[in-house]
Amino acid sequence: MCSHQSSCPVTAADTTTPHIVSAHPEQGWTLLCDGAIVFDDLGAVLPDGRIVAPHRVPADRLAVAA
Repeated sequence: MCSHQSSCPVTAADTTTPHIVSAHPEQGWTLLCDGAIVFDDLGAVLPDGRIVAPHRVPADRLAVAA
């Protein structure tokens, strides 16, 4: 896993944000260099096994095109 020392191509201004290692939009997930798996619904599985719940917007708050 990346510890953001020299493993990642990060900019001098951004030393804490992990970068994408593998993107699979057709399957709905992306692997980051720190081992986190991020899902299209904004949920995530962290390298230590913790789960970040999806951040879904309730249907009544979605914009509707006229």
